[in-house]
Amino acid sequence: MTAAQTDQTGRRPATDPAAVEESAPQDQALRPAAERGLTTIPASVVGRIAEQVASEYTHVGGAAGGLLGVGARRDFDSRPSATCDLYGTVAVLTLDVGVAFPVNLSDTCRGLRRYVRERVGELTGLQVGRLDIEISWLNPGTATRGALR
Repeated sequence: MTAAQTDQTGRRPATDPAAVEESAPQDQALRPAAERGLTTIPASVVGRIAEQVASEYTHVGGAAGGLLGVGARRDFDSRPSATCDLYGTVAVLTLDVGVAFPVNLSDTCRGLRRYVRERVGELTGLQVGRLDIEISWLNPGTATRGALR
């Protein structure tokens, strides 16, 4: 079909396959978001997102791992571990982290909880309901112990 064969609005007739292809993206954009489809994020993916977000927070590092931390290789530079349960649009998270020492644990956990809630909400569109934080070990970092007297 040539440009001369368009209708009065300048669009090609609906029987032309090119007209259908051209109008599909525009029609999708005009429809309300709720009518365009559904995006489903598995709980395991939300957990991985929470792990990454927690690793971005100051003074927080990887969990000790292993059974009760026994036999585990502690790596503060690795990501913390997280589990997630989804209830509709509400995520319930549990984080297992290592924390730098010495820091105020209460302030660190409060800040981490706020940061993870906000970022996971921004990245997934889910509301973070309960967020439990388990501290599996403290990382002394470069702090040295004083000599015994």
